[in-house]
Amino acid sequence: MPLINEWHASLPYIDGEPDAQARAKAENLISTELSPESRSTLHPEIPALSEPSFTPLVEQELARKEAGLPLTGGIDLSRYEAPEAPDGKANSEEEATKALKQWREALVQAYTSSSHLSMRHANLSLLEENGKNAWLIGNSQLEDILRNVEKELADTKQTVENIHKERKFAQESRHGELTSLEETWKNGVGATLDVEVAAENLRLQILEQRRQQAQQVAR
Repeated sequence: MPLINEWHASLPYIDGEPDAQARAKAENLISTELSPESRSTLHPEIPALSEPSFTPLVEQELARKEAGLPLTGGIDLSRYEAPEAPDGKANSEEEATKALKQWREALVQAYTSSSHLSMRHANLSLLEENGKNAWLIGNSQLEDILRNVEKELADTKQTVENIHKERKFAQESRHGELTSLEETWKNGVGATLDVEVAAENLRLQILEQRRQQAQQVAR
């Protein structure tokens, strides 16, 4: 939503396109009115950007991407792999204890892998059974959203077009009045200039007559 809701009541349907000289003159007048820091400083009504706030993990990932380092860490998938059977030979009590520990670790890893495979099998079965319908329902919902957005866009375009038509009709219907007012203004300015020129000529004539009279008196 824009901060300022306004439009400029220009006359694009009546006024002609300015030539390069007139445009350059207008841009020069605008630039002289602007402050020197206008090109580097935002308008005071534009809100300042809020400082981003990321979690430590996101900041760590951004720093990694900025440094161009490869992706490391993440989920260790090796625990879902089928474990290798440890060597069952034990020639001493210490080796037997060590072998027993390895077998327990292998058993835990095998249980984890089995649970993972069972969950994957269940999920794939559910996907095979219900995935098609869920996909079709999702597509139908997206199509409904798309239709609503397209309808809203079409209504907005129609509203804008109607506004342009109303503006064009209003401006063209006032074209004669504006032309008459412009001619009246030009004639008024011209008459004012004629009066100023005549007044200046009369002033010069009065000064000339006074000068001549002063010369006659001096003789």
